[in-house]
Amino acid sequence: MADLLMQGATLTDLSCPVCSSPLFRLQDGSLWCAKDQKKVIIVKEGEEPPAAAPSTGSGYDKLEATLLGKMGDLQGKIEKTQDVEELQRLTAALSQVLDSLGKIQKMEK
Repeated sequence: MADLLMQGATLTDLSCPVCSSPLFRLQDGSLWCAKDQKKVIIVKEGEEPPAAAPSTGSGYDKLEATLLGKMGDLQGKIEKTQDVEELQRLTAALSQVLDSLGKIQKMEK
């Protein structure tokens, strides 16, 4: 994290949706998770994730971006709900999305 700051990155008030570590804004404007060593894309509820550029990675990038978007959607719904049963359903779905993200990240290594 100190290296990022010395390279001109800015610590933001945002946290990584996967590991909850603080996010850094790099000089090119992108968000970066120092713990996961990955770019982070924030997608608001109702928005589509940006189209991913062709990747030289494992091919799971688009799926990972989609799951991160769904995680943001679920977070928004969790914040709004007052119904306990709905909260249980949403948190179960969120847990499944997090499990899937973890599996993708293991496969990418």
